[in-house]
Amino acid sequence: MKTIVFDIETVPQDFDSLDEAQKYYLLKTSETEEEKVKTKNQMALWAPTNKIVAIGMLSVETGRGAVYFVSQEKKEFEENGIKYWSGNEKEILEKFWQAIAYANKFVTFNGRGFDCPVLMLRSAMLKVKPSKNLMPYRYSAEQHIDLLEQLTFYNSVRKFNLDFFCKAFGIQSPKASGITGHDIAPMYKENKFEEIAKYCAGDLFATRELYLRWQNYLKF
Repeated sequence: MKTIVFDIETVPQDFDSLDEAQKYYLLKTSETEEEKVKTKNQMALWAPTNKIVAIGMLSVETGRGAVYFVSQEKKEFEENGIKYWSGNEKEILEKFWQAIAYANKFVTFNGRGFDCPVLMLRSAMLKVKPSKNLMPYRYSAEQHIDLLEQLTFYNSVRKFNLDFFCKAFGIQSPKASGITGHDIAPMYKENKFEEIAKYCAGDLFATRELYLRWQNYLKF
């Protein structure tokens, strides 16, 4: 049985690269400058306006994995059981689909609300064929275990982010370094590609520990 944890990091596309109709559509409900800035920042959340800059994968069984990340130069190295490999967005998507094809189960945190649709839509936009349906039947944990849905009993109770859940369960938070998802876009602009990749790896290990807690104590 191969169970794979995966996670992605995204950045907004350049707003000025959009045509006038797209710009108008995005900003039509933003009345103040503050609201316009907020909308532009939120572009990292949506597949038509974002770019995937890192995809991390980790085996639950072995604790080893890989992070494929976007960089201006080709890089390949290994650290703490994680193999790092860089390429452009299309290339890292191809690597992801090749690897996930061998997984029997996959684990995410908010994967249904973010990672999975972004991976599938960005792949289609870049003409990369997905090897697996990442959005199977929602109310089953046989193939896809979205921990946010499991720990909120399918949104029956309040949602908390990964950092909050890790602290509540006594698991080392991946945000302990001081980096959060809000820092990815500025880091990308500063060419801190390896730092982004290693931050992504931290999320993988934390998600794996949270999954094991769910599997051992909450799965029926």
